[in-house]
Amino acid sequence: MSHPEQHRGRWRPRLDRPALVALLFGLVGVGYRLVLTLYTVPVSNSDEATFGLAALHIGQGREHPVFLYGQHYMGMLESYLAAPLLAVFGPSWPVLRLPMLALYAIFLYLVYRLTRRLYPPWFAVLVVALLALGPERVVRDQLTVVGGRPEVKPAVLLMLLIVVGLAAGSVRHRRLAVALFGLLAGLAAWSDWLILPYLGVAVLALLWAVRRELVGWSGLLLVAGFVVGIAPMIVDNLRAGPGEDSLTVFREVSTKAGPLPPWSDRIRGGLLEGVPLAHGLCPVDGCGRWQQWFGLLYPVLLVAAAALALVAYRRAVGTAPGGPAAGTLRGDRAEGTPRSARVGPVVQLALVVGAALTLLSYVRSPLAATSPLDNARYLSVLQLSLPAVLWPLWAAAVAGRRGTVGVLGRLTGALAAAVLAALTATTLVVTVLFAVSGAAASRTEERQARELATALRADGPHEVYGDYWTCNRLIFNTDEAVVCGVLDGDLSPGQNRYRPYWRQVGRAARPGYVVEVDSPMDRRLRRLLADRPDAAPVREVGGYRVYHPDTPVRPWR
Repeated sequence: MSHPEQHRGRWRPRLDRPALVALLFGLVGVGYRLVLTLYTVPVSNSDEATFGLAALHIGQGREHPVFLYGQHYMGMLESYLAAPLLAVFGPSWPVLRLPMLALYAIFLYLVYRLTRRLYPPWFAVLVVALLALGPERVVRDQLTVVGGRPEVKPAVLLMLLIVVGLAAGSVRHRRLAVALFGLLAGLAAWSDWLILPYLGVAVLALLWAVRRELVGWSGLLLVAGFVVGIAPMIVDNLRAGPGEDSLTVFREVSTKAGPLPPWSDRIRGGLLEGVPLAHGLCPVDGCGRWQQWFGLLYPVLLVAAAALALVAYRRAVGTAPGGPAAGTLRGDRAEGTPRSARVGPVVQLALVVGAALTLLSYVRSPLAATSPLDNARYLSVLQLSLPAVLWPLWAAAVAGRRGTVGVLGRLTGALAAAVLAALTATTLVVTVLFAVSGAAASRTEERQARELATALRADGPHEVYGDYWTCNRLIFNTDEAVVCGVLDGDLSPGQNRYRPYWRQVGRAARPGYVVEVDSPMDRRLRRLLADRPDAAPVREVGGYRVYHPDTPVRPWR
């Protein structure tokens, strides 16, 4: 930790050796992601472009969306964070992603602070080092503006640090801290519902720490802070029509995936693919068998971490100064042990339960079995529990190295150290492979998208139809100089998140088509235009084929 040092009349913080090493790892992690951000790696897409377009509209004062265009359950906090930058510098993927980079740096700092409060200093350094690494699946969740995860993770960490500070008596303005806890909980709930398991355990930890204080002004401030944070969602739902409220829409989306596959398939997809992908052990195209071992070990580590937390809690109760009548923090009467001694195990247990509930919620979905690669992003919040999950391995390795256990304990310690080494080495190798070779593919695709945007912006057409993954990215890349209406592969209207674009293209006298070369939409369009003299494409640009018929072609009409 940092220690105050008096130097020539000024107070300066002095970092100890673990803090300096953690700072070095943190700077490497942020610098690595800054380079990726400047090169727009991972590649952008239309989901991210929708957030970027919303940020443009917010900065221009045209719109003030509560949820992602076309949805009623994904908060737009990331767009509001990016709006001032885009208003000044214009549409740009690096500019759009800069707030996400800042959120990652905050996340890294907070996870170090929390781990340092709960565990030994060098273990906190290991956690930071692992989180500084990141192949495509990990950095995509951290850097791309697709809603929720980059901002809710720092919020939960700060909430847990508030709990620790309140229990330890190190927070000076306790009521303001409780209000901040409520505000963070409200913002996180508005931003992304995937964080609800962690919010639940954080609230329970707060109730344990200061339950007596919450009967009064602190409780009112907690509720007020939560209401302020979640106010955009409340207001939007009060105005929503029948069936358009967040809960109804989210329930419909969650039940559209079809019949449930067997539990065995969902657990296999969640553990053997989702967990390793979320922790950076696999490339984005899937896990090899040699990379799936961490998924098998994960539930065992959760159980071991919960057991260690319960043992530590009981030990804190049994060794409390003053015995059963020992005093407690303010607001607590004599209940056995000062909360400052017990809050560590309580927060550790909260991290374990948050991870278990998140994993259980994921494997309940059929997507865990039918599309584990695409949906492993929903497990990225498990990074919050990485300190608790790895703690049993670290504790066993340290005990074995010190020789304070028997032969079996030393063997277990050696095995635990080998597992930690394998985890670190695997993450490092996958990260290096992505940085060396995987990033090149993203840069190529991004260059082609920019070539298309430059060509259409300069020479037209400026109103076009295309598929979902082309349209909004094209609109963002051209600063809305080119407007695109989304069609499905059968040339019927598709998912148009922002309806004014669709209406504008619908009013165009001579709209064009932008399709990927030899895609199903391209082949269908060529058959449709086969007998027309203007059927030939205007040109091919960056892997796309641009059609611009002399008369409108709208087969769905």
